[in-house]
Amino acid sequence: MSYFEAFILALIQGFTEFLPISSSAHLILPSAIFGWQDQGLAFDVAVHVGTLAAVVIYFRKEVLTLFSAFLASIFKGDRSKEAKLAWMIVIATIPACVFGLLMKDFIELYLRSAWVIATTTIIFGLLLWYVDRCALLTKDEYQMDRKKALLIGIAQALAMIPGTSRSGITITAALYFGFTREAAARFSFLMSIPIILLAGAYLGLKLMSSGVAVDTNILYTGIVTSFVSAYVCIHVFLKLISRMGMTPFVVYRLALGLGLIVFLLAS
Repeated sequence: MSYFEAFILALIQGFTEFLPISSSAHLILPSAIFGWQDQGLAFDVAVHVGTLAAVVIYFRKEVLTLFSAFLASIFKGDRSKEAKLAWMIVIATIPACVFGLLMKDFIELYLRSAWVIATTTIIFGLLLWYVDRCALLTKDEYQMDRKKALLIGIAQALAMIPGTSRSGITITAALYFGFTREAAARFSFLMSIPIILLAGAYLGLKLMSSGVAVDTNILYTGIVTSFVSAYVCIHVFLKLISRMGMTPFVVYRLALGLGLIVFLLAS
């Protein structure tokens, strides 16, 4: 992998990890169009580190508050709204962990195709448009309850299907339950932290056991680029969604899905 390829792939990963437009749909484009090889396990770990650092640092105050409240709820019986939200994030994380353990091999074998990605990009884009159009937009993230958190967590588990978009499907689910766009996005970003952490740890363990040699300069390129692009993406997205809603992302998803279909038919 060249430095240019590492930079472009990390840039794509950073921008698309938190936008509701599907990172998997974008990451197949360089290999499909330019014939680039798979980035490899070490690079996957690097971009996970970068995006995790971005969301943790951006929400550093919330993360520290929620983590402290979570510990206080265990050891001191704290029942604050911050403690409740922390537990809702834990509950929302469980389905993806279970689904990942049970379905990972099946998805890798049968669902990681460009046709699946094109189809899910379009279908879940239309679902996002419909829900955003009908959403009540009245609740903040502190009004999350166990049932809603669990169902949003199940939606997050479905994002293992390529083309779905983790942030897209979780924001869609939160909007369906009446949360504001900002609250839906914040909850989606906060619940991404344990998932990215677990995924990065899993890939890291696989990397250590594989004994594959790594180019540290390429990895540093991936970490820094994915960190910067993800941080900028989170900031801009949260600033703009209250004014423009989800329609621009829906239009983009439809164009991307249809473009992939045209490319596949022509190839």
